[in-house]
Amino acid sequence: MSDLVPLRRALISVSDKTGLADLGQALAARGVELLSTGGTAQALREAGCDVTDVAEVTGLPEMMGGRVKTLHPAIHGGLLALREDPAHLQAMESHGIAPIDLLVVNLYPFEATVAAGADDADAIEQIDIGGPAMIRAAAKNYAHVAAVVDVEDYAALLAELDAQDGATSLAFRRALALTAFGRTAAYDAAVSGWMAETLGVFAPRRRVVGGRLAQELRYGENPHQRAAFYAETHPAPGVASASQLQGKALSYNNINDTDAAFALASEFPPGDGAACVIVKHANPCGAARGASALEAYQRARDCDPVSAFGGIVALNVPLDARTAEAILELFTEVVIAPGVDDEAQTLFAQKPNVRLLIAPGMADPAAPSLAVRQVAGGWLVQDADTRLVAPGDLKTVTARAPSEAEMRDMLFAWAVAKHVKSNAIVYAKGGATVGIGAGQMSRVDSARIAAEKARAMAEGLGLAEPPTVGAAVASDAFFPFADGIEALAAAGATAVIQPGGSMRDAEVIAAAEAHGLAMVFTGERHFRH
Repeated sequence: MSDLVPLRRALISVSDKTGLADLGQALAARGVELLSTGGTAQALREAGCDVTDVAEVTGLPEMMGGRVKTLHPAIHGGLLALREDPAHLQAMESHGIAPIDLLVVNLYPFEATVAAGADDADAIEQIDIGGPAMIRAAAKNYAHVAAVVDVEDYAALLAELDAQDGATSLAFRRALALTAFGRTAAYDAAVSGWMAETLGVFAPRRRVVGGRLAQELRYGENPHQRAAFYAETHPAPGVASASQLQGKALSYNNINDTDAAFALASEFPPGDGAACVIVKHANPCGAARGASALEAYQRARDCDPVSAFGGIVALNVPLDARTAEAILELFTEVVIAPGVDDEAQTLFAQKPNVRLLIAPGMADPAAPSLAVRQVAGGWLVQDADTRLVAPGDLKTVTARAPSEAEMRDMLFAWAVAKHVKSNAIVYAKGGATVGIGAGQMSRVDSARIAAEKARAMAEGLGLAEPPTVGAAVASDAFFPFADGIEALAAAGATAVIQPGGSMRDAEVIAAAEAHGLAMVFTGERHFRH
């Protein structure tokens, strides 16, 4: 038996009318009978198509403000009937149910409505009921029915009809069914997530995360791993919402590292001045403020130019020509910024392999969101680490309080440490990192690695002494022993910001006092694994 199903009858009911007129005209030209509802039927008629209202098929008008119109055996029987089953065929004949060979439905714009800040009543009215029910019915019966849920599949549908002489193949219908079930699952995930947020329920009994394929990737972290990138329907400013102006396709590692760089750059409000972050392997290897984007970039690069090679650069201000010229002096994988001027874009065009991304603005670092990570057999879900700290939140625990300059550098280092893999130690001086120790099993090792990076920085720049002398230090978690403080003091640091809370805090404070370090406690940590 052939797997081809001739297309004779189609039901079209769409919220997004993009491409509707062309689709309706193309189907009508092939002799397909068109059924439709409400505004879709009107739009098809305006395009010159003959349309049968669903109400004529069901014998009932649309009612309850349009909430009830397609939930009827005349519709669902036409979608669900097994054409080879005698009992189904008998039921169709007995009840006057005609088969539907094609369903074209896109859903009420619930996600867009919520993203626009709608109140509960408006959001609820955008929860589609009939649409998902029809999509699931048609997709379940893909042996006989084609279910189209995305506008971008209209062209593929028409191409299939041309190739199959007015019919659809089983392989084509199965591929559409996969997309259809994915769409209803993502839609329900959006509704469920909104309800949990609205009700203030952090851990609902079931949680689903939905996304739309942004791009298939050549491979994952390594060439033997498959990978793909999925984006939320309305992503916040960042790599998922950025426009790529040039460069090779983003890789899995590019996307992961760019996300890390942009998240840290967003910690620094553009209104407070330019800031630049350079990331390598998801860890910042340099971050700095500056009087200009160029100065911020140069200071961030100077922290660790060896690691910056092949890194990701993120700016919190638009990219200008002078900064672009400096960035292009060093091999860079990706640059992301909230804008770019024409001259800078021209300069980048001379390096066509460098990926240049323009974000639609900076992210709000305090915006609530969820961090989701898969583990074997399940998922870990937590609030994203959006906590910010202000001077008034700090507790000075040494006799000497930090100076204003030390306080500025401590807060800067603390913001950076939040984005460094644990155990994290960050030295900062004059609004720039001068040494970063990341991802070590021992906090003392992180402190020593950061100091060694600073010594290499001094040697590279011809400085008279390591820039850790007079620097402030941030530790993402408490010091369990005084040896960490000893390492910071040996590097010449003068101020430390850390969470506190160790059973040996008294020893740690005493060590800071002995070396003349000012120390403040935040009362909270920033582990990042």
